[in-house]
Amino acid sequence: MKILIMDDDAAVRFMLREICESAGWNIVLGSNGREGVDLFRTEQADVVLVDYHMPEMDGLRAVQEIRKLDGRVPILVLTVDERQEIADRFLDAGATDFAIKPVRAPDLISRIQLHLRLSMLTKENDRAEEKNEQELEAPKGIGATTLNHIAGFLRDQREPCTIDEITKDVGLAYPTVYRSLVYMMQQGKVRTIISYQKVGRPKNKYEWRSE
Repeated sequence: MKILIMDDDAAVRFMLREICESAGWNIVLGSNGREGVDLFRTEQADVVLVDYHMPEMDGLRAVQEIRKLDGRVPILVLTVDERQEIADRFLDAGATDFAIKPVRAPDLISRIQLHLRLSMLTKENDRAEEKNEQELEAPKGIGATTLNHIAGFLRDQREPCTIDEITKDVGLAYPTVYRSLVYMMQQGKVRTIISYQKVGRPKNKYEWRSE
């Protein structure tokens, strides 16, 4: 597995490289957003770690550019900026996770492992799932009925829901719900809200965008 790290701080790049290499992953390093995007074009990383404040091209623009190249690769944002509006902007741009620096090694490794696992499940399901439903246009590997079911559930909710809550209520497998949410976010139908907990790390919640 290959991890692309974008950060203008050499010390941070070194630390992140050490953490990722300790987990057995191959590393590609970019010192700013523009260099990182160029590396992604040639290296096709499995996961991207990106800082916010960088010269040449900041992290937000880098996320947008990578999403133009790949709609599915997991993108984890690591920044010292704790403002909710910054997290929302990154998630709206296509980031899949957001963490505050300094991030601990076990937390970072577990986040990357989770996204790698979900990415692999998505690819496996893409090859296995039948595409017989024709109710609406849907991407490869996601059935129209599944999308309608999850979309209908979210429309009926007054408050944003975690992916665990959605999975439990709609009666579908976690990977299926995750992939469907990612697709609907890319289509601008669903938005992510970061819910900061009194104990533990923040949780992502999802809500239907009102027309």
